[in-house]
Amino acid sequence: MNKSILHFSATILFLGLLSCGGNKDNAEIIAPQGMHTLNLKRFGKPFAIFVPDTIANKLSITEQTNGALDIRVGASFAISINEQAADIEMRKLDIKEDELNKFKNYIADEPGAIFWESEIIEPEFHFLINKKIGGSDYSFEDIRDTEVNPYGKDAVQKMFDSSKNSVEMKKQ
Repeated sequence: MNKSILHFSATILFLGLLSCGGNKDNAEIIAPQGMHTLNLKRFGKPFAIFVPDTIANKLSITEQTNGALDIRVGASFAISINEQAADIEMRKLDIKEDELNKFKNYIADEPGAIFWESEIIEPEFHFLINKKIGGSDYSFEDIRDTEVNPYGKDAVQKMFDSSKNSVEMKKQ
């Protein structure tokens, strides 16, 4: 009798877990250590992105008039998301022809994504990623702020990885 009750309880618990939120795919999104999953559905984006822990760092999300969504967390994470793919080949040409911010090398040069090092006075790092999510094209890139020092390689790597690993949120 006890085994029957245990089996029945386990079955009910399992079915309850499957039904949480209406879709188990969304429940399985697990952020890497030190990161937090930020669902962007309320901003019209059908996906989530990983951002640094927002308890220790202030989260700021700004919808720009040009349609871009800027996400900042603390002083070392700033991503802009645009609702169209960027022309990566044109950007590569612009990067190599920039006479002020001299191109040094590509850290990553993949289909749909570039991560590069350049230098004005000291090294700086930037990235651009195109990604199709939910049938729409998006581009992700670091936000450049001329009033503060450029982000270091590790900070930009975290933004690059976060953008590259953005996850489509299934409809519930």
